[in-house]
Amino acid sequence: MQTRRSLVARRWRVALSILMSVILIGGYAVADVMDLLPGPLTLETSKTRTISPARSVRAPADDLGGDGAGGPVDQAVARQLVEEFTTTPGLGHDYSLVVHQADGRPVVEESAQVVRQPASTMKTLTAAAAASELDMSSCLTTDVQLREVSGDHAVLVLKGHGDMLLGTGNNDPAHVNGRAGLSSLAAKTAGALRKAGVSRVWVAYDDSLFGEEGEPEGIQENNPDGVYFQHPTSMAIDQARDWTGIQQGTDPDAGGVYLPRVVDPAAEATKVFARVLAGNGIKVDNPDQPNQAESGQGSVIASVQSARLSEIMALMLRTSDNTLAELFGRLTAAKLGKENSPGGAVKAVTEALDHLGVNTGGLVMADCSGLAPGSELSVNTLVQIQELALESKGITPVAKGLSVVGLTGTAAERKVNDLADGLVRVKTGTLDQVTSMTGNVSRRSGGSLVFAVIVNNPEDMTAARQAVDRLVTSLDRL
Repeated sequence: MQTRRSLVARRWRVALSILMSVILIGGYAVADVMDLLPGPLTLETSKTRTISPARSVRAPADDLGGDGAGGPVDQAVARQLVEEFTTTPGLGHDYSLVVHQADGRPVVEESAQVVRQPASTMKTLTAAAAASELDMSSCLTTDVQLREVSGDHAVLVLKGHGDMLLGTGNNDPAHVNGRAGLSSLAAKTAGALRKAGVSRVWVAYDDSLFGEEGEPEGIQENNPDGVYFQHPTSMAIDQARDWTGIQQGTDPDAGGVYLPRVVDPAAEATKVFARVLAGNGIKVDNPDQPNQAESGQGSVIASVQSARLSEIMALMLRTSDNTLAELFGRLTAAKLGKENSPGGAVKAVTEALDHLGVNTGGLVMADCSGLAPGSELSVNTLVQIQELALESKGITPVAKGLSVVGLTGTAAERKVNDLADGLVRVKTGTLDQVTSMTGNVSRRSGGSLVFAVIVNNPEDMTAARQAVDRLVTSLDRL
């Protein structure tokens, strides 16, 4: 009996405890909802914290629309910036500059009609000409032709169409340099040969694409040891840079790699292809001594494709690549039926610029890259290219391929502070007695500006270069 009473009492205590817990929890919840006690419940409207977006690069050609020029520019600030630039100690007297709104309205001009040596800003002219005449969505192929088949033996001819950015490995979709890989080409070739019943080959190459005349006259004056320029060839691995004994970097698109070049780029590419082909089970009679074949036609059994021309152009502009600039000139010459030579490339570029309506008064092109001595142009010509690049869908690769101050390419370190990072897109130019820059700027107040500045023969090159940087990275404030 005592045990039963104890059990009943215990049950009542448990029930009472549960009831008290419910009352307490319910009361706390009510207090939480009324914000009388801390907790997750509330009757208040939810408040979302606003986080500023990360700084990004504005797309110069896509966001202009109707307000591309933006509102009026503060002329007093503009004149102050020019005054600070022109009075820089060590700048010298041989300078020109021009700043326009995107629609062509002038902001400031100083000696804009005077022709000066442009250095690598010349590449923007070549880029505009090529973009206006070539299909920028197309690629450069490297083909394997099957010729002279006799039983299980045949002649293979590697024929290039201008891809000087071949890789030694498999196709690399993540990079421009190496997009087309010789290992992938060899694997495709081996498969095609087996299907054709061919197990043994003699390898040759066709390097006739650009003829006998390769490099612009006088370019070696600014190309010591051949490190800044390789004349265009039908095909080459990494622009024919000789990496013998040197550890390669991890980013093949980084630029700024100045090495001697192999003697015969097309032959070297063919040797690599032949060795990899042999590794795929095909007997190669001459893997280390491919001969140059007669230009001709054969059955194409395998091919690889470069990156799109627009991607190659962006790499050229961003890294200020002299070889790729001359390559674009030669491709433009071929498209326009000009002479297959550096001189033909220059004629093709100037003709294409005339078609675009660019004022080329005073323009002298010693080459297509600005490396060879003797080139001259006015900043008016440079700034016209920038205006067209922002307004014309036909040559937008010129605007989109520019280096971004503080972030990418040759302009990654060309800044005074972090305030203009991502707002200024430029093509830089540097020679022993030249510092130059041209490009476009996203104004903080809306709209865009285009500009060009050239300094020749400064008394102090470091001071002149810094003066250009200060001027250009201040234009976003106008």
